[in-house]
Amino acid sequence: MSWPLFNKRQKTNQKENKMNHSKNVFPPVEKTLHLPLSVDDAFKLFTQGLSTWWPLETHSIGEDQAVSCHIEEHDGGRIYQANRDGSQSPWGLVLAWEPPNRMVMSWHPGKDVNLATQVEVRFTAEGQGSRLELIHSGWEVLGENAEKTRTGYNSGWDMVLGRYISRTENSPA
Repeated sequence: MSWPLFNKRQKTNQKENKMNHSKNVFPPVEKTLHLPLSVDDAFKLFTQGLSTWWPLETHSIGEDQAVSCHIEEHDGGRIYQANRDGSQSPWGLVLAWEPPNRMVMSWHPGKDVNLATQVEVRFTAEGQGSRLELIHSGWEVLGENAEKTRTGYNSGWDMVLGRYISRTENSPA
């Protein structure tokens, strides 16, 4: 009589293992920049100066309609794009605001808020300048689109952060 019970448990365990392994976990996209700015100036350029370096022409919602992008500087603040017609398009929310060392935001430009990933940006002193570390995670929420989206952001952040680096080199700091 114990054999059927054992087999039932074994089948249950096999089913649970399949369920646990069916949910893929994707590593975060991680980028590190070495900057010629102080931590404070690098943080301010990244946040207050977002519109001066973000490539709206290629990385926005309805590229030709975007005129600027903004971060409201507090926990719960919005990250959004302002459009030519006066409307705003949400990109995410500030989850942690710790100037000048760290900010964390949900990230869902042009997507449903339930499909938000998470972007953490850290600033630390390094030599005569600073280091920026960007960690973009939470891809699993995107389901079957997770891997493709993660791959796109992996190269996309290189382009976007390249614009930020260019701006740091021209900053009056």
